[in-house]
Amino acid sequence: MKLIFMMLLFISTLFSNDNTLVKITDDIPYLYVNHMGQKIKVARIQDTNNRLTDDYTKTSRPCPPFCIHPSKINDEIKTIAEVEIIHFMKEKVPTHQGIIIDARLASWYELETIPTAINIPFTLLQSANKKDVIRIFKALGMRVEPNGRWNFDKAKELLVFCNGVWCEQSHHFIDAALKFGYPSKKIFYYRSGFQGWKLLGLTTVILKENKQ
Repeated sequence: MKLIFMMLLFISTLFSNDNTLVKITDDIPYLYVNHMGQKIKVARIQDTNNRLTDDYTKTSRPCPPFCIHPSKINDEIKTIAEVEIIHFMKEKVPTHQGIIIDARLASWYELETIPTAINIPFTLLQSANKKDVIRIFKALGMRVEPNGRWNFDKAKELLVFCNGVWCEQSHHFIDAALKFGYPSKKIFYYRSGFQGWKLLGLTTVILKENKQ
């Protein structure tokens, strides 16, 4: 009992000494994740005067194709936001139960993405034949039974995002995944996308420098 009390006191002291001004939530100031073997601190920008300065400051794009999408793709797919992503990073990704999927084209992913995200461009799944789909779904945890049945019991949960509420790439990816039989209960849609992530000043990772 004394040991438990000392551990709780130590944890309490850690958080009470934390000087994070802009936390993620009231009880989560930041977290550490593994992105391609590199330890990344996921936090919000601490400068309260910070402003976005890149393409994600745009308010208006031609519609079509960049139309505002509804909050739900369909009744079977759960739409989530940033706090749910943080918990997904903490609980699902490290235990290999879930994967965050950047459904944008590789050129966008390489420039900047959400920590722990892997890139499966929507075009890859959208144009895939059955053989390609099996290969992709196997990488996501699906098993093919001896009788040929696709078994999704241990398939990973997929958290899918693209550029934002005006971007349809997540829709295309999810529609294709559902068409080929991926269980809807294992798919989550981050509607706000990368623009929403950046708007909250959350950590991003850059895989390839923009030389323009």
